[in-house]
Amino acid sequence: MHPLVRSHAGAIAPVRNLSRRRFMQGAGGLVLGIALGPAVARAAGGAAPAASGAAFAPNAFVRIGTDGTVTVLSKHLEMGQGAYTGLATLLAEELDADWASIRVEGAPADTDLYKNLALGVQGTGGSTAIANSYEQMRRAGATARAMLVAAAAEQWQVDPQGITVSAGVVRHAASQRQAGFGELAERAARQPVPDSVPLKAPADFKLIGQEAPRRVDGAAKTDGTARFTQDMKLPGMLVAVAAHPPRFGATVAGFDASKAKAVPGVRHVVQFPGTPHSFGGVAVLADNTWAARAGRDALQVQWDDSKAYRKGTEEIRAQFRQALDQPGKVAGSKGDVDAALAQAAQVIEAEYEVPYLAHAAMEPMNCLVQLGDGRCDIWNGEQFQTVDQAAVARLLGIAPERVSITQLYAGGSFGRRANAHADYVVEAVSIAKAARDQGVRVPVKLVWTREDDMRGGYYRPLNVHRARIGLDAQGKPLAWHVRLAGQSIFLGGPFEAAMQDGIDPTSVEGQADLRYAVPNLRVESYTPEDVAVPVLWYRSVGHTHTAFSAEGLMDEAAAAARQDPVAYRLALLQDHPRHRKVLELAAERAGWSQPLAAPAQGERRGRGVALHESFNTIVAQVAEVTVKADGSFKVDRIVCALDCGVVVNPDVVRAQMEGGIGFGLSTALHGALTLKDGQVEQSNFHDYPILRINEMPAVEVHTVASTEKPTGVGEPGVPPVAPAVANALFNATGQRIRRLPFAGQLKPAGQA
Repeated sequence: MHPLVRSHAGAIAPVRNLSRRRFMQGAGGLVLGIALGPAVARAAGGAAPAASGAAFAPNAFVRIGTDGTVTVLSKHLEMGQGAYTGLATLLAEELDADWASIRVEGAPADTDLYKNLALGVQGTGGSTAIANSYEQMRRAGATARAMLVAAAAEQWQVDPQGITVSAGVVRHAASQRQAGFGELAERAARQPVPDSVPLKAPADFKLIGQEAPRRVDGAAKTDGTARFTQDMKLPGMLVAVAAHPPRFGATVAGFDASKAKAVPGVRHVVQFPGTPHSFGGVAVLADNTWAARAGRDALQVQWDDSKAYRKGTEEIRAQFRQALDQPGKVAGSKGDVDAALAQAAQVIEAEYEVPYLAHAAMEPMNCLVQLGDGRCDIWNGEQFQTVDQAAVARLLGIAPERVSITQLYAGGSFGRRANAHADYVVEAVSIAKAARDQGVRVPVKLVWTREDDMRGGYYRPLNVHRARIGLDAQGKPLAWHVRLAGQSIFLGGPFEAAMQDGIDPTSVEGQADLRYAVPNLRVESYTPEDVAVPVLWYRSVGHTHTAFSAEGLMDEAAAAARQDPVAYRLALLQDHPRHRKVLELAAERAGWSQPLAAPAQGERRGRGVALHESFNTIVAQVAEVTVKADGSFKVDRIVCALDCGVVVNPDVVRAQMEGGIGFGLSTALHGALTLKDGQVEQSNFHDYPILRINEMPAVEVHTVASTEKPTGVGEPGVPPVAPAVANALFNATGQRIRRLPFAGQLKPAGQA
């Protein structure tokens, strides 16, 4: 998912006691709430007026119980990326807590903040969890530590300067007294909150940057005690499975529920309305998921397609290509591209293309809703709390603070749960409301099947890029002209204000801000307004397609100049020493200067490189491939180097790079979602294949030592994969692949 805001700079506000909050009532011990510092944000459309320069201030909390347990309330969703562990590490470092005492819970949607929406949007995305929280959570821990020390000094009547804290124990060596956090928690809660607290120097870190802290969610996810939406069951709850229209924009013309009601376990069938950005349909409510699904499948629904979108992928692609024949809106420009191209010694012309992609998270969309009198309670793997809260409040006509959202674990997302339209959450509430209107006042859990999820819309947009790269007599890039055609994620939604002069910045990131030294550059964007396929951010957003074209084109330039791809890039990065260092590290660890092992008879081997910056993190990857005579190939190895600033949890960083590489390779090898006559053709993993374990290469991850503040790691591992592999295939075969996925594009050996 792309962040609403790229910059989270600003001073950290003082810690203040927020123990009055409803969900903390009755908690014993020390409770702190931290108002988190100012940054620009945009409010969700319709919830409250957007404020330019408004503060971004979601809340994080720490609670120390009388039993010594330290509970961190995370404002960020844990969906496997390690956010809970990272946030806990930051706080525990400054608190000097015993790691074994740390617990993490998802923070509920902050209804108090909603009374002044200018304070911002609570959500997870853009690889910002640790970057946004690096000082905030450390300051929270340091403040709690200072209050524990003050409590001990007061109780023991000693100078606080003589008190030390280590592994959850407060000690005064001179008097040989000590106490655990739990023993001091209640007295600490009565101490004044300090206006400022010192933070540790990096040389004094005991947890940050160390391998020791184990993942806080690992045990629960291993033994089955972790709570996901599908695990939740309330008294009287019914499960809803809905029949959705086969085409986007279609509506219910009529339905026969007689066969559905005959399925054992089915209790009710309700029609529910859609919105401009969510389905309307017919839902079956049953005792369990299986009965609800069987009942849904037995429904006979007539759909009105008169206003439905009917184009297929080929027609959309043709529309984009035709649009690229004309100039688009300028997203980035310097120098005189036309004059430089006219003077170029050689010009590379190329067209790159990427398809629609489904998010295909392990856990399809689901949501548990309980409607009360003038209020709504939701349990969900929640990625966009503030936005979903606003959307539900609008739907029900109630104040946002009357919508309570409890954040659970999520089985993946890749941006799908961070929908600015809150589509599946709104659907769940709409079904519950339709049931209540029929006198059925029970909790309702909406469950989407994999097929519902695959065909439910909100895909990574299809994109076509057309480029002309001019080289001078020495082979250096003289001109860089790229036109991009693809749907906008922001256009027509609550965050349309993020458009910049009619350009969606998420569509052109990675091309418009090209880091290589090219004196003349122009990047243009074409954004269609008549393509009704719902699109959404995807893991690394625009970088998923701009890295493929940018690094493919850079490799084409190096090949045309007859220069080594790594050396060629390094020569163009004189003004970017961090990028150079990352690229040099990847090349060194991959043995770039050494020849690859000889292939078996009839096989060809190749090596390719790609470098890309996304979410303020710089990643370089070197891929090695083996191509067989029939054109099939295997990715043998990927060496990854990155600069993500201070590494908080080395194991999490490695896992995110490894996972990102697997995710990116899956889409590069197989990922493609297509439409025909307005209907999505894929439905499950049999026709939308994902990476298999035997296709996963050996992966090495190396980090550049850095003292910069942490940047993102959840998404930046994805963009370089496809271009690195494509460049390796060119190195092995001489065939240039400019379209994703790769499947079936390599010609057998000996064929032209």
